Amino acid sequence: MLSVLVYFLQEKFIFKPEKLKADFKFKYDIPFTELFFNIEQGVCINGLHFYRTNPSGLILYFHGNTRSIKGWAKYARDFYRFNYDVVLVDYRGFGKSTGKRSEKEMLADMQFIYDELKKKYPEHHLLVYGRSMGSGFATKIACDNKPRYLILDSPYYSFKKVVERFIPILPVKYILRYHLRTDKWIRKVNCHTYIIHGTKDYLIPISQSIKLQKLNPSKVTLIKINGGGHNNLPNFDEYHNFIRDILKE
Repeated sequence: MLSVLVYFLQEKFIFKPEKLKADFKFKYDIPFTELFFNIEQGVCINGLHFYRTNPSGLILYFHGNTRSIKGWAKYARDFYRFNYDVVLVDYRGFGKSTGKRSEKEMLADMQFIYDELKKKYPEHHLLVYGRSMGSGFATKIACDNKPRYLILDSPYYSFKKVVERFIPILPVKYILRYHLRTDKWIRKVNCHTYIIHGTKDYLIPISQSIKLQKLNPSKVTLIKINGGGHNNLPNFDEYHNFIRDILKE
């Protein structure tokens, strides 16, 4: 019975969205425009585009499993200050984005968005950044395309591995509807991948990033932030120094 409950209620534990009214007005002190990606009837993905006059490239940012781009947008500064455009998007059911969620459909949404961005930017100017839950989406996009770099912030080996840490007594493999196989996709990523992970991350231990790095060692650089947890890497100077070095290469 517990397995049945987890199967049907898992989305309430996995996703913690902040929903925004359709007429909500975003306000920031750096130039931006609001984006709407019409995937299909009834499905519209909302995004924000922070833009420079002559950008060195564009960061496509996939955020974690909480809030909406309203709150995540503050991290655009970490890339914007190095002369990069930044696009953040909300998943289905987050913010103003609409549509029923499933792993297949959410992955297709992100590919649709990537394809739309390719119409405006050369693909070698696109960098894909995935934070926590977003690392799975980012890795799949890098696996199927040719961005300049893939940057993973506190990623998981696979979503199954994360869930098993909290409910080890259940047959997670069979009841989990979201698998997000970062371990499978990272093997096929051809661009260089940078993984940034805190050594004191108790939600997704750095051991998962170490295992990911070993799957494609010639293409993956693991950057350890000593003392960093799961939600505080931007509080460390080392994090910003590494982002600077990656973007200025």
